[in-house]
Amino acid sequence: MKKIGFVGIGVMGESMASHLLKAGYEVFVYTRTKSKAEALLANGAHWEEEPSQLAAKVDVLISMVGYPKDVEELYLGDNGFLNHLKAGSIAIDMTTSSPSLAREIAEKGKENGIGVLDAPVSGGDIGAKNGTLAIMVGGEETIFQEVKPIFDILGSSIILQGAAGSGQHTKMVNQIAIASNMIGVTEAIIYAETVGLDPARVLTSISGGAAGSWSLTNLIPRVLVEDFSPGFFIKHFIKDMGIAISEAKQMGLELPGLILAEKMYQTLADRGLSEEGTQALIKFYR
Repeated sequence: MKKIGFVGIGVMGESMASHLLKAGYEVFVYTRTKSKAEALLANGAHWEEEPSQLAAKVDVLISMVGYPKDVEELYLGDNGFLNHLKAGSIAIDMTTSSPSLAREIAEKGKENGIGVLDAPVSGGDIGAKNGTLAIMVGGEETIFQEVKPIFDILGSSIILQGAAGSGQHTKMVNQIAIASNMIGVTEAIIYAETVGLDPARVLTSISGGAAGSWSLTNLIPRVLVEDFSPGFFIKHFIKDMGIAISEAKQMGLELPGLILAEKMYQTLADRGLSEEGTQALIKFYR
């Protein structure tokens, strides 16, 4: 079986790497804060002190970090992955990042004989824990098929969307849909509370109808018990919306709903709530 490297052990990365270990893969891990990887190391993962050392030892490298600048540094920096991965290996960036950066990494990888896929995900901490992530992939078909068994361990909806960068564009579509939906489901609960209804009963009634959505089913129940822990950080959602807004501007496309959502979440970040989950949008109203 292929040796897999996993860089970025965060809210989702720990569960994803754990699934690969349970499936029998030899997994090498690196994250900036080693303590985040302790559970994985206890279950047989190998720790590497530097990302470059990890890259030299694996057949498939998976990265899931915070921001496009982190991706650029890891792949294209002087000590980047593309200078250390073996020819014939495959790099999969599952960070939500810039489509143009994904294309640049793929092009440079091809020059070095390294296959590259951009494969951002949706489903948050719940999808990562359950192995039911939606994985949106950009890259070449032959590379995709080679690592499809790995994707199958991590997700339940795995679709090759097109050439390099297509996975990132698809994730932008996903985030645009979520942004306005989060406003809608949050305002719905605020209305229910204000009029004196029992929000939990209301949620039961509307979740199975036309108003139903993933956010309504999975995030609003957290709101009702004042659980604002991050399945997905506000700071990362703001980053994603910023990428989508930038891409839309380049296309001459106006997305007023997305711009409104970004402003609302930025207000929460300015209040010191950037480390909370996206369901904390209700605090904008309260």
